[in-house]
Amino acid sequence: MNKDQLTINTLRFLSAEAIQKAKSGHPGLPLGAAPAAYTLWAKNMKHNPSNPDWVDRDRFVLSAGHGSALLYSLFHVFGYGTTIEDLKNFRQLDSHTPGHPEYGAAKGIETTTGPLGQGIANAVGFALAESHLAAEFNKPGYNVVDHYTYALCGDGCLMEGVSAEAASLAGTMELGKLIVLYDSNRITIEGSTDIAFKENVRERFDAYGWQTLLVEDGNDVDAIDKAIKEAKAETKRPTIIEIKTTIGYGAPNKQGKASAHGEPLGDEEIALAKKNLGWEYTEPFYVPEEVKENGAAVAKAGKEANDAWCEMFKKYRAEFPEMAEKWDVYYGNKLPDLLNNEDFWTYEGDLATRASSEKVLNKLSKIVPNLFGGSADLGPSNKSVMKDREYYSPENPSGSNVHFGIREFAMTAMANAIALHGGLRPYIAGFFVFSDYMKAAMRISALSQLPVISILTHDSIGVGEDGPTHQPIEQLAALRSMPGYTVIRPCDTHETAAAWYLALTRKQPTGIVLSRQSLPLLPETGKGALKGAYILQDCEGTPDIILMATGSEVELIYKANVFLTEQGYKVRTVSMPSFEVFEEQSEEYKESVLPNAVRKRVAVEAASDFGWYRYVGLDGKVVSMHGYGASAPAKELFKKFGFTVENVVNTALEVLKK
Repeated sequence: MNKDQLTINTLRFLSAEAIQKAKSGHPGLPLGAAPAAYTLWAKNMKHNPSNPDWVDRDRFVLSAGHGSALLYSLFHVFGYGTTIEDLKNFRQLDSHTPGHPEYGAAKGIETTTGPLGQGIANAVGFALAESHLAAEFNKPGYNVVDHYTYALCGDGCLMEGVSAEAASLAGTMELGKLIVLYDSNRITIEGSTDIAFKENVRERFDAYGWQTLLVEDGNDVDAIDKAIKEAKAETKRPTIIEIKTTIGYGAPNKQGKASAHGEPLGDEEIALAKKNLGWEYTEPFYVPEEVKENGAAVAKAGKEANDAWCEMFKKYRAEFPEMAEKWDVYYGNKLPDLLNNEDFWTYEGDLATRASSEKVLNKLSKIVPNLFGGSADLGPSNKSVMKDREYYSPENPSGSNVHFGIREFAMTAMANAIALHGGLRPYIAGFFVFSDYMKAAMRISALSQLPVISILTHDSIGVGEDGPTHQPIEQLAALRSMPGYTVIRPCDTHETAAAWYLALTRKQPTGIVLSRQSLPLLPETGKGALKGAYILQDCEGTPDIILMATGSEVELIYKANVFLTEQGYKVRTVSMPSFEVFEEQSEEYKESVLPNAVRKRVAVEAASDFGWYRYVGLDGKVVSMHGYGASAPAKELFKKFGFTVENVVNTALEVLKK
């Protein structure tokens, strides 16, 4: 058995035994796709196991994340630091080898995958980042950004709509350094893919503008190698390589069957598979010396490539000091001192907060050079275009505004990868109601703690005539319910500036939720919003009642305060743009804003009341939506659903008179 085949079988059995020990996992993909993964990692991929974070490494995305045992076996064989003990702890509590790849769990995991299809969109995001940064930094003789992005996917990934969204855009963008290996085993959990998936995948991708290649035998290392090299030679089109494999290959009673997908093989079947594949070693988790030597040779070549790049970069830094300084800003995530930048906090006039955001964004675009982003075909409506920047295109990859097209889900998953790639600060934009389409990828942003900024406009029934399909009701509650996600709904331009400041300085994803309709610029707003909630109007002594609101409804409580004060009540008005940021403040600060002794409280928000009762308590009330909106001018809708100063005052009086 030659070193290639020996290493491939090592990967197979390390994976199968890890799954068996865990009594949980998916052996089918590792057994079938090991030759493809090995050929990529050993013969084609540029990577340095001793420095997994090398900025110019090739990226590998296991879109079919259930095959994680194969990824961890690759890490072990090629020297990423994943130990045999780690493999034995597969899927166990606090291990470095979780059931699906999780960013940060082990060295070498580029992105969190598992929900099928998102990994392909991640790969498109990585490739887009590489293309743009190469255009920004490369100079003749100095290709300091020059790497490929690879993804391994299965039939399931290609059934998911997000993969179609992303693949279509990748073809349009001509991302020639994106290569997808398609593990075509034609089996899913329920059986043959023919029951639900009969399309010709290569013809579909050809229509997207991809190069399509076919490897008939998934065990033919030479054919796989030839296909990958052909893919790398194509510079104008991304490539998908369909590799026909057998799920559970080698396991005589399970190969080619759905039962191989998601359950351990069993000790007896593993023994039969070893005999079938000529594996003569009986010791579990065994790695032959020849395999160790092979892995070490690959790691050595990767280190040499990394060292050569470092030498090149030293010369680049000396020859192009201004570019090197720019590089340090991009890759060091260096921000200017926005907190003390008077211009950043200075605004005039009443504006819809989407227009406020546009003003802030275009100030930022002049001082934060690595901002990179765009909208799901809603740039003029979201006000999300950097006016002093050009658009990215195959002809102009240095452009930093992005046309994502009407692809909210793929856009968000791509932004996750752009954040992970390094060098860029991604933002995306869409109508708030369509955050439902973005949610699955937003969840991965939160899980991975990726500082992706989402501009979410048309934030309430204030959308007006477009009607209830376009009027968000429950979306604020949905995003607030996600651990690790920050939601900010500013009430005017001052708070919108604070929202952007928070988004750029926090190490987690942020949604900035913005109005369609114009809102007044209030004199008391400003940096207080950086604490998530703060007092806008106050009284002497202990308040009789506290009014609180977010976004467009702050104007209502602001005016209601005047009426109630005239009636002799002591009233405090609190703007509360971010629950999450407020909860991070000290107990002393929270008590100073919302004292426990003041139990009479009213909250106002043109959305579901879910989540507000933690702040109003059982003695308070919430003026909110209790159903969906309607199609009518915004002013009529606010009146119909009770978002008026009069109703806020009356509600406050009801609470005061209890």
